[in-house]
Amino acid sequence: MQIHPLITDSKTLADFCARIAKSPYIAVDTEFMRENSYWPELCLVQVADPNEAAAIDPKAPGLDMKPLLDLMVNNEDILKVFHAGGQDIEIVHNLTGKTPHPMFDTQIAAMALGLGEQIGYGNLVDAWMGVVLDKGARFTDWARRPLDKRQIDYAIGDVTYLIQIFPKMLDELRKTGRGDWLDQEMERISDPSHYENDPQQAWQRVRIASKKPDVLGRLKALAAWREIEAQDKNLPRGRIVKDETLADIASHPPRHQEDLGKVRGLSTTWKSNDIGARLMNALAKHQPLARDEMPDREPRRPGLGKDGALVADLLKLLLKIRSRDINVAARLIARTDDIDALAAGVREGLSILEGWRYEQFGRDAVDLVEGRMAFAVKNGRLKMTRTE
Repeated sequence: MQIHPLITDSKTLADFCARIAKSPYIAVDTEFMRENSYWPELCLVQVADPNEAAAIDPKAPGLDMKPLLDLMVNNEDILKVFHAGGQDIEIVHNLTGKTPHPMFDTQIAAMALGLGEQIGYGNLVDAWMGVVLDKGARFTDWARRPLDKRQIDYAIGDVTYLIQIFPKMLDELRKTGRGDWLDQEMERISDPSHYENDPQQAWQRVRIASKKPDVLGRLKALAAWREIEAQDKNLPRGRIVKDETLADIASHPPRHQEDLGKVRGLSTTWKSNDIGARLMNALAKHQPLARDEMPDREPRRPGLGKDGALVADLLKLLLKIRSRDINVAARLIARTDDIDALAAGVREGLSILEGWRYEQFGRDAVDLVEGRMAFAVKNGRLKMTRTE
């Protein structure tokens, strides 16, 4: 494989993208910094096809990233391969408003092949390539320039091995007949709605005990205000106001800006500064939360109760057995909320009652809760048996 020098000019990048656009699949990874910012700061992009690989410096002066971004989000003929690609996809979405498509995530594929629920890239490379990666550069400050050869080589390794592992995984998925199992998961993680930061929905991420419309209306207004402040200043939300402080202000709103100086978690300067004035303005404009936005007072699914909780425990035991028998990560088969809902009597709208999940787990799970299956120990091994 040809490894190119760090790409820092637009023509070299455009030529590179034109060549790899002829490949059926490419591997992609990014390096970024976000500890001190709202938006992740893209510092490096690594891309490889089966023949060549390069790292691209998005911080290079005058570099036009459009050819690469177009290839990522507008070219449906190329499969984009990531490993644990959620944050990489988020960065592409922030830059384009779109997500890479079609795509393949090797961490999710590893779940279908029995390699654990969240296998790291180093362990993936070790398992498939027999190579132990040098992790010495993983704590690099990727925003600092210049990058040295060791840093670039480390970053390039994230795609040069990935491009070799992908076809091996694909062959194994085809042999086991599990390729179709991943389609739903790949579509889910490439859904653009997962990466949108709508200030009007930010309140749903803040935990608060009250369910009163007026309190939640204040929380919605405050959370939207904080989100906009954080975006405008490019600071983490918690640097503006922490969640618990936001919830406290929503529950016990100050009458005057001077009262902000007494709020735990705020600087006393807020009683007279501009940001304190903007917070008070957001409070003044709040409306009680609309009825159609109110969280349900009762759970959307039936409560479990004591017996139901025991049934859910049995279902989780069944899940462990099925995960062991078919060598697939339990997390890929079923989520806890679906299991609890099944134990509580729900029989519609559950992913475990559809497609391959029903065939591999859901059918037996329904039979267990309806008394047609039971646990048994045979030759020291826990199994399921049919009842009379």
